Amino acid sequence: MVPAVIDLTYPVFAGLGAWLVLRTLVSRVSALRRRNSRERLPVAIAAKAGSTGLLQNIIATSGSRFRPVVVFDESAAGEPTRAGLPVVDSLDLLRSLVRRRGIKELWLLGHPEQPTSVDRYVREFRHDFVNIRLIPDLQGFALASPHVVSVHGLPAINLVASPLTPSAEWPKRLFDCVFAALVLLSIAPLLLIIAIAVRLSSPGPALFRQMRKGVDGNEFAIYKFRTMRQHIEHGGKITQAQRGDPRITRVGAFLRKTSLDELPQFVNVLKGQMSVVGPRPHAVEHDELYKDLVEDYMYRYRIKPGITGWAQVNGFRGETDRIEKMAARVTCDLYYIQHWSFWLDLKIIGITLFKGFVGKAAY
Repeated sequence: MVPAVIDLTYPVFAGLGAWLVLRTLVSRVSALRRRNSRERLPVAIAAKAGSTGLLQNIIATSGSRFRPVVVFDESAAGEPTRAGLPVVDSLDLLRSLVRRRGIKELWLLGHPEQPTSVDRYVREFRHDFVNIRLIPDLQGFALASPHVVSVHGLPAINLVASPLTPSAEWPKRLFDCVFAALVLLSIAPLLLIIAIAVRLSSPGPALFRQMRKGVDGNEFAIYKFRTMRQHIEHGGKITQAQRGDPRITRVGAFLRKTSLDELPQFVNVLKGQMSVVGPRPHAVEHDELYKDLVEDYMYRYRIKPGITGWAQVNGFRGETDRIEKMAARVTCDLYYIQHWSFWLDLKIIGITLFKGFVGKAAY
């Protein structure tokens, strides 16, 4: 009888595969243990008193492999500690401390208005193998981005710039066009019904046009369903609608309460003048009023204005009869600009669809 031939191909490859997987797992676990057990690197921080906020943020950062141990500030003059760290006010003492404690990281914190003398530190520690890093204090700049960008082949940090890079602008624009087209097609009968109701409510056209500022301050005519009786503003002054405003028609009151008067703005979106999500544009006259009363007000127009926005879904709609109300709205708008993402846009649209059409502050 001929003995059976044993095929070893499968067990050999299976064993080799299991060995490779096991080796990979062991290697990953070992690396993780080394990373977790690694001693955190001590850091010396050169910072003026005005950068205390940034210093506290750095110290509070968890999970970092760095450990701030001392603050250097020649103008400290007897200040023993800052943000919980000991303070030294002599460069000779800092140099001695760096060498004695084996500090290999020196971070220079500075405000753009008070540039740090980088060359001084580079020369002082040129023989000590210390990593010297410059960390600008940008907390006072509303649109500042700490990320380094390339401008004409050179590294740069944005102090004031639009957060939307060209790679982010075209997907947002594509989404705006598709979304606006689908909405207009799906609600075409509703638009016709509203237009007829507006014409019957009072003499005048169904649509109302008003100049607003768009991205980078470029003006455009925004479209709305007319909600007021036709009237003339004296001296070109734009008067905001107030509770119980006699100029508002009954149909108009319903449209304003439900935000249905804003639906024609999807045409502005298709024309590229607006986005589905963004800071709400205000009347040009109101921009001129508030730009000098509310700090960073005009930064709202570094991106396209929107039909809905972060301020609106957080309840900041309707009349802004106090500067505090406008300031709160601007704070929300700047938060949106600083934290923009495609997913944030979807979140705002979802909240708007869920609860954003009716607002107590809208009248």
